[in-house]
Amino acid sequence: MVQYNFKKITVVPTAKDFVDIILSRTQRQTPTVVHKGYAITRLRQFYMRKVKFTQQNFHDKLSTIIDDFPRLDDIHPFYGDLLNVLYDKDHYKLALGQINTARNLIAKVGKDYIRLIKYGDSLYRCKTLKVAALGRMCTIMKRIGPSLAYLEQVRQHMARLPSIDPNTRTILICGYPNVGKSSFINKITRADVDVQPYAFTTKSLFVGHTDYKYLRYQVIDTPGILDHPLEDRNTIEMLSITALAHLKAAVLFFLDVSMSCGYTIAQQAALFHSIKPLFANKPLIVVCNKIDLQPLEGLPEDDANLIAEMKAEAAKTMVGQYGKPGEDDGVLLSMSALKEEGVNAVKNVACERLLEQRVEVKMKSKKINDCLNRIHVAMPKARDGKERLLCIPQAVLDARAQVAAAKESRKLEKDLEDENGGAGVYSASLKKRYLLADESWKEDVIPEILDGHNVADFIDSDIMQRLEELEREEGLRMAADGDDDDEMDEAGLTPEEKEALAAIRKKKRMLVEEHRIKKSTADSRPVVPRKFDKDRQFTTDRMGRHLSNMGLDPSAAIERARSRSMSRRGRKRERSSGVEENADAMDIDQPNKKPRMLSRSRSRSRPPGEVIPGEGFKDSSQKLKAVKLGKKAAKKRNKDARKGEGDRVILNMKPKHLFSGKRSIGKTDRR
Repeated sequence: MVQYNFKKITVVPTAKDFVDIILSRTQRQTPTVVHKGYAITRLRQFYMRKVKFTQQNFHDKLSTIIDDFPRLDDIHPFYGDLLNVLYDKDHYKLALGQINTARNLIAKVGKDYIRLIKYGDSLYRCKTLKVAALGRMCTIMKRIGPSLAYLEQVRQHMARLPSIDPNTRTILICGYPNVGKSSFINKITRADVDVQPYAFTTKSLFVGHTDYKYLRYQVIDTPGILDHPLEDRNTIEMLSITALAHLKAAVLFFLDVSMSCGYTIAQQAALFHSIKPLFANKPLIVVCNKIDLQPLEGLPEDDANLIAEMKAEAAKTMVGQYGKPGEDDGVLLSMSALKEEGVNAVKNVACERLLEQRVEVKMKSKKINDCLNRIHVAMPKARDGKERLLCIPQAVLDARAQVAAAKESRKLEKDLEDENGGAGVYSASLKKRYLLADESWKEDVIPEILDGHNVADFIDSDIMQRLEELEREEGLRMAADGDDDDEMDEAGLTPEEKEALAAIRKKKRMLVEEHRIKKSTADSRPVVPRKFDKDRQFTTDRMGRHLSNMGLDPSAAIERARSRSMSRRGRKRERSSGVEENADAMDIDQPNKKPRMLSRSRSRSRPPGEVIPGEGFKDSSQKLKAVKLGKKAAKKRNKDARKGEGDRVILNMKPKHLFSGKRSIGKTDRR
């Protein structure tokens, strides 16, 4: 079986990319360092190696392109004509010829300049010759840029071509546009060809596969063909003509008897007679489609006569093929792809006709004699008229009976489920398969173990009853004792006593709240916003009275509170008195300018060795030693610009040592 896989053709780069690839490879895989102090033989060898390497890379790359593309003279005629129709055979050969010429020219340039570098007398001359050689090679590649672009387009289109085997069992569908060819192939294969109610929906060849008698058949859907001379047909129609001319297949000529495709039966018959020479030596079947719209019995007499003539021509083709009169059945078939009426019958008849034709061809070949000499078919004959029954030993019959009885006696979970209410009602027991010493233990509750103790040992069965008794007893005690709090019964009190009692209760609540505030820490103490201090209780006067009672001077605190409450916008910082003293001490003859501030206050820095309580250091020397060790440990991490010990990010994905200079033979996984 011949297989053509055009998807494996290597990608053809553009001329610019071609040059970049080769020169980059030369730079990476050849030495890059040379000095003028080297011996002249070493200098010559250095530059000769670069020219040879570049020329060899160009040669290998171009040779791969030339070898991957198929030669039109070496492939099957079907693919040869198909490429001619799609890409123009002359243009295709010319492009490959230019690639071959460029390969030879680059080889000649490399050979000539190597000869010149061999006699170079200095570093400058050898380098100049190397630059000239590489430049001429790149110029040659730029000249064939259009050919490379054309071959890349051809490669992309060839990769999208269907994989058609010209020598396998094939069913070919042809006819006018929009007669139901794509609908038929979608019904009998897994192909998904677009079907639309207008002409030329199918613009290329589509392939599907179907099975018949355990054999695989490929079904090809061709674009529609119009009835006009061969030279007037376009590329889409020529695809169908090429397939009909070169593929050994069973041909299904589709006929739209309802004429909903836009063409009359007379026009379709004319097309049939015009392409009739392409049906020679092929099984031909005329398929009348769309009989759900127009049955064959309701056709006019003229159209019926045309169909009869086509049937007669198909029968003649059968006579020429097998050498015997053709049978009328199986030559003209009717079907409806929409209603799926007669679709399988058409497929079966086509496959059967094709199979018979292939067997007939093989029987006429010379190879069949060699095969028949090695084959002997033995047919058993009866010795006498006595009937001999089968004899099966009794032990075998008993074993079979035991196996059957075991299958019948054993009930599955499915059977138990059906007997006990079905799904959702029956719950399968997971314990009935347990292997225990006593079968009655299977349904026992598994004890729950917590901290090595059985939880059931600590559970009192009467716990709820005892709890109710305790609650009842507690309720009786509370009812007998009454309220234990200090609340007084207001009944029988005078109005003055009620007012005094309310004041006492209010004072008590205030004391409780103050105690709670004092008990809370400074961090957790809530800050009371100004909008909640509606009674204006938190004032500077109150703070001053409180500080005076404590024996402290409240003036500085009051001044600081007032200064912080003022708006800071537009406010200038007051200058210290020390500035004025310094200004008076200096001889300054600028009375209009304000003296500059000579010193600024800052917070006092803590010495690095000072031990703060809670840090865990014994003394300052131990702390200094720990700080030194910490800085030493973080030095490498800081040098690598890492955020912490868990930072694994690779900041530079292209390390310079892997992308500059000559590449070594070692690993290059990071590229």
